[in-house]
Amino acid sequence: MNKNSKILITGSGGMVGKNLINELRNQRYKNLILTNYNNLNLCNRDKVFDFFKKNKPEYVFHTASKVGGINDNLERPVEFLRENLLINTNVIDACFKEKIKKLIILNSATIYPTNLEYPNEKNLFEGHLEKENEAYALSKFYAIKLCEYYNKEYGTNFINLASTNIYGRYSKFDSEKSNVIAALIKRFHDSKVENKKEVTVWGSGNAKRELINAKDLSRLIILVMEKITEKNTEKGLLNCGFNDEFSIKDIAEKIKKITGFTGKLIFDKTKPEGIKRRVMNSEKFQKLIKLQNRTPIEEGLKEMYKYYLKKVN
Repeated sequence: MNKNSKILITGSGGMVGKNLINELRNQRYKNLILTNYNNLNLCNRDKVFDFFKKNKPEYVFHTASKVGGINDNLERPVEFLRENLLINTNVIDACFKEKIKKLIILNSATIYPTNLEYPNEKNLFEGHLEKENEAYALSKFYAIKLCEYYNKEYGTNFINLASTNIYGRYSKFDSEKSNVIAALIKRFHDSKVENKKEVTVWGSGNAKRELINAKDLSRLIILVMEKITEKNTEKGLLNCGFNDEFSIKDIAEKIKKITGFTGKLIFDKTKPEGIKRRVMNSEKFQKLIKLQNRTPIEEGLKEMYKYYLKKVN
């Protein structure tokens, strides 16, 4: 991939997509092709194929997917499974049809079984998926296997990069549909503005999550595109993480402090909190990719809150 290569970013309106675009431009990549739901419905196979044929990308960063919080995933599994299956199938097939040089798909740690606390790339099929994210995880699992089969049968260079929980600038803030960090920032800020005496967080607070800042992830994805081939992966799959692990309670307390909320923090153990611990074994990735100056969690949360304040003010 050189500075003049034709590079397609799906999901360019999302958190990862926007951060990735910023980083590519900072690194002087000039020929970016951007798609979001407004200019291309990735569920429409004919439109996807026509778009690829017309624009002829050489490299593809596939970050688009239907995402949401725990409650949203539980209430609408049909939409999460069906739409993500269509999106992934159409993009992967179009990449093959137009003979793109390399495809990087942003995948998810939800592909791993709940009984494994530190899964590596060989641990697929070794247990049950998390019920709160099962539909979403199945669609991501499907993308991995389809790429694996394409690589094996046709010699393509399709890579799935499994990421842990992502947070950062350009998040969507919704108490019900956002990821846990964005939802908590909104909840704490609203409670402060409304002078509420307490904020309730779902679960015990003991569940642990590995976090990665979207800006850091964007730099990593570019490095993978530049340096890693399918041969360096486990059948096209590579975990992406640095073992930066935090409990939900710790995250909530940090956000409480950053937002300036002075009330009480309550954990509702009757509500679902998802898998107890989600941390991936990314030793293979860490041997291949080095990233200097990663964003400290406090700095990342402060930047995210500043972004939120600009949106609501």
